[in-house]
Amino acid sequence: MPDREALRDVGFREVLVDLDAVTSNVRALREVTATEHFVAVVKARAYGHGALPVARAALAGGADWLGVATIAEALELRGNGIDAPTLAWLHAPDEDFGPAIEAAVSIGVSTVAQLSAIAAAAGRAGRQASVQLKLDTGLSRNGLPRDVWPEALRVAAELENEGRIRVDGVFTHLSNASLADDTAALTLFDEGVALARAAGLDPALVHAAASAAALRQPEARYNTVRIGLAIYGLSPFQDTAGARALGLRPAMTVRGRVANVKRVPAGSGVSYDYTYRTERETTLALIPFGYGDGVPRAASNLAPVWIGGKVYTISGRVAMDQFLVDVGDSPVSIGDPVVLFGDAGDGFPAVEEWARAAGTINWEIVTRIGGRATGVWVTGNPVD
Repeated sequence: MPDREALRDVGFREVLVDLDAVTSNVRALREVTATEHFVAVVKARAYGHGALPVARAALAGGADWLGVATIAEALELRGNGIDAPTLAWLHAPDEDFGPAIEAAVSIGVSTVAQLSAIAAAAGRAGRQASVQLKLDTGLSRNGLPRDVWPEALRVAAELENEGRIRVDGVFTHLSNASLADDTAALTLFDEGVALARAAGLDPALVHAAASAAALRQPEARYNTVRIGLAIYGLSPFQDTAGARALGLRPAMTVRGRVANVKRVPAGSGVSYDYTYRTERETTLALIPFGYGDGVPRAASNLAPVWIGGKVYTISGRVAMDQFLVDVGDSPVSIGDPVVLFGDAGDGFPAVEEWARAAGTINWEIVTRIGGRATGVWVTGNPVD
């Protein structure tokens, strides 16, 4: 169990990311999935962990592709020297695909109009565009709907024969609603892949599985998995003991220092709306994180906090910059280290506990963290 001395160098308000954990998680997931290709998803600042350092750590662990939502995210990687194959799949209606083509970014395609726009941009750039066709198999979000598959595949094949595009992949995204729903989606996806090949396309990557399906549905792996949450050492399941049960290690620790302590009498109101009142004379510790830093206000009076080797519960409302913890008669002092969540194996609250407290999922908790918190990236094998 860490103590005050072990955490003596903790900053006032910081997010610590263990890059070795990311590398180790990718290696473990590659071993489990055993697919030819592995797409490490680093969209949304790598789920709040930092896109650039995490991308490098994931590649060091054996990922051979990176996945992002937007072309801007892909260009950030390229602008910082990361030249690994990268897929971007969510585009503005008037997206300029030229920069992606120039940077050799593979472009996810969800409409026939996008195919035409990409081909036109490729002509202007004087180079072939890499595309991956996203098939909607039931999630009803991005992706080519079933009724346009014949047209889209015909157009894609024609453009590939003309040398304007290269179809490097065909992919879909599953709902995780149920095994039956995902199996039905995979059956439809198999039909789409077969139609693509019948149209003369030969995609190098075929992928459907994100973290949940990659771990629980081997038939969803095809020759490529596309994993986000699990590379950060977090479980996509709500019915397991968490990351450790999957052989993974959480990479993120959110920590800081007690900003103030105050001895108050019984009956004292605590934070806005007085949703918490002290039952006896007690000590309140002020923690310098709030919803301005991504801490969910919905976790008020519910989420756990580690202080000085003990776990307490938030007392009262989470405010924009701070919240309070009733620590009773424990000897808590200004400057003592605080951990909101981290690796449960080290005795810290797990991010899943915060997710339950806020009525949400661990994806959201880690991704929203940031604000004024300082980012700290550590690794035993430095990543430039």
